[in-house]
Parts: sequence; structure tokens; C-alpha cells
Amino acid sequence: MTEVNTPPRAPRPSGWTRLVTARPRLSLLAALVLTVLAALAGSGVADRLGSGGWQDPDAGSAYATEVLEREFPGSQPNLLLLVDAGRASVDDPAVAAAAARLTGRLARERGVVGVGSYWRSGSPALRAEDGHAALIAARIAGDEKTAGETLERIAPALRGTHGPLEVRIGGLVAVQHEMQTLIQEDLTRAELIALPVTLVLLVTVFGSAVAALLPLGIGIVAILGTNAVLRGLTGFTDVSVFALNLTTALGLGLAIDYALFIVRRFREELSAGADPSAAVGTTLRTAGRTVLFSALTVAVSLAAMLVFPQYFLRSFAYAGIAVVLIAAAAALILLPAALVLLGHRVNALDLRRLVRPGARPAPAGAGGGAWGRTASLVMRRAPVFAIGTTGVLLLLGLPFLGVRFGTADDRQLPSGAESHVVQQYIRDGFPGSPGGGLEVLAEGRATRAEYAGFKERIARLPDVLRVDGPLVRGETAYFTVLPKGEAVDERAQRLVGEVRATEAPFRTSVTGTAAVLVDSKDAIGGRLPWALAVIAVVTLLLVFLLTGSVLIPVQAVVLNALSLTAMFGAVVWVFQDGHLSGLLGFTSTGSIETTLPVLMFCVAFGLSMDYGVFLLSRIKEEYDRTGDHDRAVRHGVQRTGGLITAAAVILAVVMVAIGTSRVTNTKMLGLGIALAVLMDAMVVRSLLVPAVMRLTGRATWWAPGPLRRLHTRFGLSEGEPASRAAHDGPDGAERRPRDKVTAG
Repeated sequence: MTEVNTPPRAPRPSGWTRLVTARPRLSLLAALVLTVLAALAGSGVADRLGSGGWQDPDAGSAYATEVLEREFPGSQPNLLLLVDAGRASVDDPAVAAAAARLTGRLARERGVVGVGSYWRSGSPALRAEDGHAALIAARIAGDEKTAGETLERIAPALRGTHGPLEVRIGGLVAVQHEMQTLIQEDLTRAELIALPVTLVLLVTVFGSAVAALLPLGIGIVAILGTNAVLRGLTGFTDVSVFALNLTTALGLGLAIDYALFIVRRFREELSAGADPSAAVGTTLRTAGRTVLFSALTVAVSLAAMLVFPQYFLRSFAYAGIAVVLIAAAAALILLPAALVLLGHRVNALDLRRLVRPGARPAPAGAGGGAWGRTASLVMRRAPVFAIGTTGVLLLLGLPFLGVRFGTADDRQLPSGAESHVVQQYIRDGFPGSPGGGLEVLAEGRATRAEYAGFKERIARLPDVLRVDGPLVRGETAYFTVLPKGEAVDERAQRLVGEVRATEAPFRTSVTGTAAVLVDSKDAIGGRLPWALAVIAVVTLLLVFLLTGSVLIPVQAVVLNALSLTAMFGAVVWVFQDGHLSGLLGFTSTGSIETTLPVLMFCVAFGLSMDYGVFLLSRIKEEYDRTGDHDRAVRHGVQRTGGLITAAAVILAVVMVAIGTSRVTNTKMLGLGIALAVLMDAMVVRSLLVPAVMRLTGRATWWAPGPLRRLHTRFGLSEGEPASRAAHDGPDGAERRPRDKVTAG
């Protein structure tokens, strides 16, 4: 009996391949029409987005805020006018008269309620310690959008010189309006920076200008489509303006990632002699499957933010899921249609010839030798690289052990922003923390003596500077408690719990900046395990379906989490502790906004899985083909190392462009995630993954019998389904022969 080698049959085009390539011109025309409609539907989306969303709507502080806004509008001022009398005293008759006229004018404005001032109340909390400035406080009614419109209408008449007075505008509504304006302006600037730089990098990667424009086109489709989705969501729920930054970053970054891998594989197939239709079919069966898995893993990481009650976090889930799915759909539907039409012209317009006139384009599958040599070196010294790389990453993450959580305030804005200047003046020059105290809502029938007893008990608390009130309306009353020190420092947060625990003959609820922060931390801490469980379980399942291994999914989750340590350490060292604040142009508050680490983890973990899936799928394909574990790891790194690094650099450019924002949280998000993706691509994928996989050897691919059968039935990989090998154990025995028949 002799063995005869026969060439493998060309697989029949799948139904999906036939669907997306049967009428490519019609597919592209339909996509163009949908993109134009999405652009129209999403226009003006920024004007419908909010700049808040850090509060847990189900917390006690949210309930107290709602009741106080309804019953005592003056208790919740969101507009502060800083009235500067120059060298005169605020008690000077001329100053008092001008301030009274200004107060009356503000009170007559439509949409403004609860107007009060130092000159009306005589409250020492509204008078600067030097006696040369005082505050007028009011509340602009309505939601964030309505309040912002009202502020735009009344601000020009209030700001500036009024006789002996110089007036500047601050308060929460001014901070939010200024933040929203800056974010929109900064986003436009980021896009103007990122798009041309990205195009240059894509031309460098592909050589061909035609090939370089394809990923950029997919990114634009993803961004416009997501803006339309967000515009629709604003009709049903609150959406944060910060989500626009994620839309731009992921829209460009992921679309480029997906298009890079699909175009690269298509060009490899063309170089191997396939015609365009066959090349597209093979590309969709291999790289297309990987893109689908990658999109699912990223979407799951972002969807985990839906478990949190704050709409700030939920907004990023809405935007992230939408942009990932649209980017993947565009890459798997529009891109194949374009590639069928272009064929070999995808390699046209090699702009590198302008620099090197005699240069000839290299075959698409060529290169990668340096990455292969790097993988071989790492695998020869696997223990050294595994231990050393892990140690360095853990060392970089050490600053995060000292993290302190706070809340976003005016210091998110540039130091020259008007509302920041006003709030800083108040912090430095006024007693206590006007506008930053605690409001205690009291509900239920009570006598004056009972109110007085409760007030006295609060006043005896060690961190209380002063207690004002009560102001009573029927069976509802409220007290204002001014803490010693900052409005949201550790003492103020501790005071929230002490006030809530103070005995009272009526129902009490506490709100204020510190109370909102305490409730937000509790909400995140209580739901964080669920979010992490969702990410871990679904990621383990998806990676198992991709690889058929029990160990690889665990490795993927652990190594991905390890890749984020540098990001978290840098966030604390730079943004909390203030290092490089002068260079980067921000004001350190000494804390990190509570929701930011959650957001950054979900986004960065998803992007790390994106690169991990691309690498693992290529390793799996080669292992299925040869059964040689070490060769498969080297091959995977060689074939994807350069492409993953290029994709990471391009995404980092987009994130750094986002990081040029003048709003600190946006700067932190952009620069932090840029660092995370570069560390993941250049350190974890290049050094740690091959070292760990060399240490685990062929045991890497082991799975118990029931799970092997499950993967055989439902799993997908970049390799052809018929080429999957059977594995009975770590030794890899019982591999099926490939492409052979037996003749007798």
C-alpha cells in the first residue's frame, strides 16, 4: 500500500462570501446611501448630549437632590456669580446697591429660581475672607441641555463690569457648559490631527495609497453610523458627551485594525496566485472569522459597563458596542465588495516610489523575519522573558496601590477657563466650601426643639465647620452642613457617613458633592465584580471557541489584565500625583475620578483582546496545519507581529490626538489607553505571550474530551474547518493526516 499526495480541493465559496460579493457595485452603492443617511441622522448629536452622569440615580443622595430641587430650589444653586468689588468692601453702600440691582436682574430672568446673595442673607459663607468679594447664588431650572441654553442666553448680560463691580460666572452649570464646549472643539481638532497622520501611517504600512484609503473609509463609516445611533438613543436615555471621544477613537482604531488584517490577508492570497474572488473567499473564511471573534470580545468588554447605574459609564457602552459592531460589519460586508472590484489594483499607487524611485513593492506575505527571530530568541530564553516582563509590568503598576478616588469638578478645565477661575477663587478665598457643603433633607413632622436637637448633634461632629438652617416647608426641612477642609476630601466623605448615622426623630437623606461621591463609589464597588465576571466568562468562552484549548483562554485573560498595569500606574503617577502636569497642561486634584479606571479597564482590555485574537488565530491556524507547537508560535508572531504593532501605533496616534484635549478626564483617557495598547502590542504580544506559550508547550492545546467535541461542533478558527486536528492530550497524539489518500 502506497501513500499518494494529492492537492487539496479549493473550498466552495460560503453563502456569506457569495452574498457580499455577488453584486459588489450594488453593495457599495447601498452602503454609500446608508452612510449619507447616517451622517444626516447623526448631525447635531453633540448638542443633545450631557456632560454629567457620575451620580447613581438610585442612591440616597439622588433622592435628596430631587426633593430639594422641587421643594427648596435655593438649596441647590448651580450658578454662582463672583462679585469683585476691587479695593472696596462688599459692605460699601455703593457696592451693596449695585449688587442688589444685579441680584434683582438675575431673579427676573426666565428659567432662574432660588436667587440669593450675601447682600440679601448676610451669610458669612457667601463673603470672601478679605471682604472684597462676595457671591450671588441661583439655580437655573431644567435638565443639562435646557440649563446650558439658559446660561448662554443670560451670561453676556451678567458677565463683566456693573458700576463698581466686576462679575465672573461659575457654578456647576457653567462648568458643565464650558466642559461640553471644549470637548466638542477638542474633538474636531483631534480628528484633524488623527486623520492625516493615520493616512500617512497606512500608506507606510501598505505602500499602496489605494489599500491605505480602504481602512480609513471603513473608519469614517463606523463613526458616522455610531453618531446616528447615539442621536437616536438621546430620545430614550441620557448620553454623555464624553462618548463622542470613544466613538472617534474606536471608530478609526478598530475599523483600521479590522481592515488591516483583511486587506493584508487578501493581498497574501493574491500574491499566492488566487484570483480576486477566490482571494476574498479565503480571506473571509480566515481573517474574516478572526475579525468577527475580535469584535465580539471587544463588544463584551464594553458591554460590561451596562451593569453600572451611572449614565456616564453606560454611554460608553452604547457608543462602544455600536462602533465595534458597525466597524466589523463594514469590514465584513463593504470591504470584500471593494476588494472584488479592485482586484490587483489594490496594490496601485505605491507612494514609496516617490522616495525610492527604483523600489519595487514587496509581496504582501513577505517580511516578518525580524519578528520571527525575536520570537525564537524569546522562546529560547522563555523563563527569563516571562519572569522579567511580568516583573517590569507589575513594577510599573505599583503607583496604583496609592490611588485616591474623587469626583470631577472645575479643575478638569484649563486653569484659564472662567468657571475654573471662579471656583478656585472660592476655594482659596471663602470660608468653608460654599456650594460644596452637605444638604441634609429632613422629612416628617417635627417640633422646633427636635430640629434644634438634631442640628446640635450634627454641629458637635468633629469635621463640621458650621450648620445652617433649618429651612422648613410643611413637614419637609433641610440643613446645610459646611465641612472643614475640601468639599470631597477624606474628612468630608467620612462626615457623610457620620451625618447619616446621626440620630433623628424624622427621616433624613444627605446629598452634596461628597455624598454623591460616596454613593458613586459604593455603586461601582458593588457592581464591579459582576462586570469583571461578565468580561472574564464571555472572554473565556469566545477564546475557547476560537482555539479549542482550556489553557489559552485563561492565559489570554491573565496576560491581558497584566498588560494594563502600566496604564493604571501611569494614571496615578501622572494625573493624581501631578507629575508632568506642567508639560501636559492640567491641574492635578490629588485624586482620580471614580468612574475613569472602570472605563479605561473595559476599553483597554477589549483592545488587548483584539490584538490577542489576531495573534492566537494565526498561531492556531499554523498549529492545525503542522502540529508543531513551537513553529506555530514563531509563525504567528512572524506573520502578525508587524501588523499588530502597526495597528497599535495607529490606534495610539488616534488616542494621543484625543489626549490633546484641554479637559483632564479626556486627556487621561486618551493618553492612558494609548500607553496600554502600545505596551500590549510591543511587550505582551511580542515577549510575554511567546515566552508563556513556550513554557506551557503542547499542553497549551489540551482540552478534556467533552470540550474537544464541543469545539469540533461549534468552534471557529482562521484555519479551514476540515483541517482541525484531533488532540487527545498534551502530547498531541492522534493527529489526522492532511491532504492524503491511501491507495492499495
